[in-house]
Amino acid sequence: MSPFEISSHAQPEFVFNSRRSPVYATKGMVASSQPLATEAGLEILRAGGNAADAAIAVAAALAVAEPCSTGLGGDAFALYYEAGSKNVFALNGSGKSAQDISLEKVNAMGISGELPLRHAMTVNVPGALALWADLVEQHGSLSLATILGPAIRYAMQGFPVSPVTAELWNEGAKILHNSPGGKQLLLNGNAPRCGEIMLNRNLGLLLARLADCSPEDAKKIFYEGDIAEKIVRIVRDNGGFLSTEDMAAHSSLFQESISVNYRGYEIHECPPNGQGLAALLALNTLADIDVAALGAPESPQRLHHLIEAMRLAFADARLHVADPQLYSTPLEKLLSPSYGAQRASLIFPDRAKLDNVSGVPINSSDTVYFCVVDKDGNGCSMVNSNYLGFGTGIVPEGLGFSLQNRAHNFSLDPAHPNVLAPGKRSYHTIIPGICLREDKTLHSTFGVMGGFMQPQGHMQVISAMIDDHADPQEALNRLRFCIEPGEAGATVAKVKLRRLLRPILVVSN
Repeated sequence: MSPFEISSHAQPEFVFNSRRSPVYATKGMVASSQPLATEAGLEILRAGGNAADAAIAVAAALAVAEPCSTGLGGDAFALYYEAGSKNVFALNGSGKSAQDISLEKVNAMGISGELPLRHAMTVNVPGALALWADLVEQHGSLSLATILGPAIRYAMQGFPVSPVTAELWNEGAKILHNSPGGKQLLLNGNAPRCGEIMLNRNLGLLLARLADCSPEDAKKIFYEGDIAEKIVRIVRDNGGFLSTEDMAAHSSLFQESISVNYRGYEIHECPPNGQGLAALLALNTLADIDVAALGAPESPQRLHHLIEAMRLAFADARLHVADPQLYSTPLEKLLSPSYGAQRASLIFPDRAKLDNVSGVPINSSDTVYFCVVDKDGNGCSMVNSNYLGFGTGIVPEGLGFSLQNRAHNFSLDPAHPNVLAPGKRSYHTIIPGICLREDKTLHSTFGVMGGFMQPQGHMQVISAMIDDHADPQEALNRLRFCIEPGEAGATVAKVKLRRLLRPILVVSN
């Protein structure tokens, strides 16, 4: 692939050219990967809802319109900015591994290196629904019936499949054909084509059932009743370890966001087990470097310094991102200005640091990012994901969603903090971001889809907006680098410079 070739999902070449200017509004803003989902969020804002209400409306609509990337079988992370208090709240909606799984068991099965990519044993408890309910309960203002209304309508009445989703659905069709229950997400045995009308009545009925109660009761319905039993049954019937006790024990984590100061702006991320730490580590390293003085945004010198900062950040993140309830990441030390300066000193202007392996094992775009700012200045930055396309591809009978394969991100090294263990949250790629000004007012909500591209995208869009004073659309239109795995035994990861099909989305206040 040449440095400026646009990566494509399928042939013929799949290219969109952007000639957009920034969009402005006074009563709120919604950004997502699907026009129908964005419209769902706007519908809730027009109905008097706030950023939390609208964000969950978007999440639910995306679960219907982009099931290859997201849904109730996956996990979610959110950052919420409360304008009144000027505080950022972090909500971790990742589920734990089964209590019945262990490193010893998988080793006895002859598994080494990593868990099988699409196997039922990679299904952790899906945490998305609990996060939806908790975000509404903690920060929302409308009922679930109102919030989930647009998604229920799309599922029951049908929706036209968008071009990107059609491509991703087609890529996942073979997975669905070969996975238990997967054919339930196909249209007459095939992936729906671009523009075809797709219905998902099973998901619509499930959402309607959840909508007809309080957020707390919605969690009980999903995690303690027949829905949980259906999820557990299909997982265990296909060699997985999840139990109804695992489902019933699930709860979201309410956390304090982590942040660094980047040239007077506070950049906030969710703490581990998400990889937002990698973005902050890279920015903390760049804080000691005059990025703007290195040359134009696409100049070799500037790209070299950003890439090296990101490689250093990945090396640290891969060592320290793990379940926060089982491993204490040294956040204060890692995010201190002195550590950033120390890491910056390891960047050589004329060469790469060959003994620093970035540790980026896989790159994927099967995630949805979206963000909302309401008329009062509250902001929600959120990611919801099945991990790889359709996750495992396993679809519980009559529920209308596939189950994620997040346990694939566990290490099978017994000495690693992220080692596979019972009842444990795995390393997570999905990360939302929020940027505050010096006076703690909201500057932007931002994020990116794409596995291990996410912290790389966070760093690059923040650098563009702060170092170069770029507006959000200008930042999005730039070429961006993406560090990917090198060949076996390589000391330096491959780097691609390209325009991404799944762009960063930013709402700037």
